[in-house]
Amino acid sequence: MRLTSLSVQNVRTHTKYSLPIAPDVTLITGDNGSGKTSLLEAVYLTLQGSSFKGSDTDVIRFEAPWYRVDALFDTATRTVKFDPSRASGKKQFVIDDKTSYRLTHTHKYPVVLFEPDELRLIGGSPTRRRQFIDRFISQLDPEYALSLRRYERALKQRNIVLKNRLSRDSLFVWDVALSKYGAYIIDRRIALIGRLRPLLEATYKEIAHSSDVVSISYSMPRVANSEQRLLSELHQSIERDMLLGSTSVGPHRHDILFTLNDHPAASAASRGEVRTIVLALKFLEVDILREITEKDPIILLDDVFSELDEPRQKALMERFSSYQTIITSVTAPMSAYAVIEL
Repeated sequence: MRLTSLSVQNVRTHTKYSLPIAPDVTLITGDNGSGKTSLLEAVYLTLQGSSFKGSDTDVIRFEAPWYRVDALFDTATRTVKFDPSRASGKKQFVIDDKTSYRLTHTHKYPVVLFEPDELRLIGGSPTRRRQFIDRFISQLDPEYALSLRRYERALKQRNIVLKNRLSRDSLFVWDVALSKYGAYIIDRRIALIGRLRPLLEATYKEIAHSSDVVSISYSMPRVANSEQRLLSELHQSIERDMLLGSTSVGPHRHDILFTLNDHPAASAASRGEVRTIVLALKFLEVDILREITEKDPIILLDDVFSELDEPRQKALMERFSSYQTIITSVTAPMSAYAVIEL
């Protein structure tokens, strides 16, 4: 599936804007704040059903009542509409004249987003790394995204009980829910990381042309019954959690760990080595999505060229050359591509 054109209304800074999309590479240029990223956000909305930057109300242009995105593909048309004044208060998805309030997994299309913040994945917060792995798995497994939502709802309820210092008995139902959904999240994370580990090492060496050894691991080891283990950990943490007023154990506290030559990559890796690790991860994200979904992901590169040196820029474009790619950049370094100036 190839995107051929995009139109947005009341999206972020755009009142109304349309642009053609090339079948290979489209380069969108413009000053900072001109709305380049908002156009990638609109593409992501039509493919995945949600924004990568915020809530639906965040997407609406300041003081506008609603937003709308129209995307024309070579095999389908898609429209996303959101008007909070409507009775439902929900987004509407219109695919080939059929309307729904949710983009089902069968209608989602794989997309790989690469933005500057991801180049700080290794040294950033555990939250950033969890978000990366969660977004990755959610495109492969619809049950995972559902488990994440249910886990987050149960976590919110358990924290309310803790903050209000209600009876311990009232924690039990939420402990059971967190254990069930949390175990699924943990098991899927560990499975994907296990798959990434040998591939990451090989891909890193391919990009860096070095013999350095890169590894990825999960902060919790695999166990035979992760649901029972998590339930036990929640029970054992009640006293501490009551004092803290929040839940201190579970996958919302876990981390994804990277090492370079058996040392923590966050402290041992140079700036260039960190960028190469992240670049290798994005390459693998594309490869695994392609293998599992049997669809060519659409690639969105949001101003990452300003953060990469020439060899890594070249490696990036060579690896993605067979995929439809939309790039944003302040300048236009690649004049051979279809350039859209904002």
